[in-house]
Amino acid sequence: MDIIEAGNLESQSVLEICARVKNLGYTTSGRVRLYGEEFEVVSEPFAEANGISVHAKSRKNPNVRVLRLPSTVVQNVKRRKTA
Repeated sequence: MDIIEAGNLESQSVLEICARVKNLGYTTSGRVRLYGEEFEVVSEPFAEANGISVHAKSRKNPNVRVLRLPSTVVQNVKRRKTA
């Protein structure tokens, strides 16, 4: 099963989702625009709480922080796998 259920990601699914998310540019040295800001991604995607996150820093704030990816990104990755 490769869906997020009750706040838990199954381990095999997490690895697959993270690999696919990396292909979208959410990986080290990638630049993405989310939540109205441009971010430089400084880590590989990882599971955290109820979703997938990366460590990133923005132009406005150079401190590295955890950036949770929108659920629409994760859902899009899952749909592409099954399509």
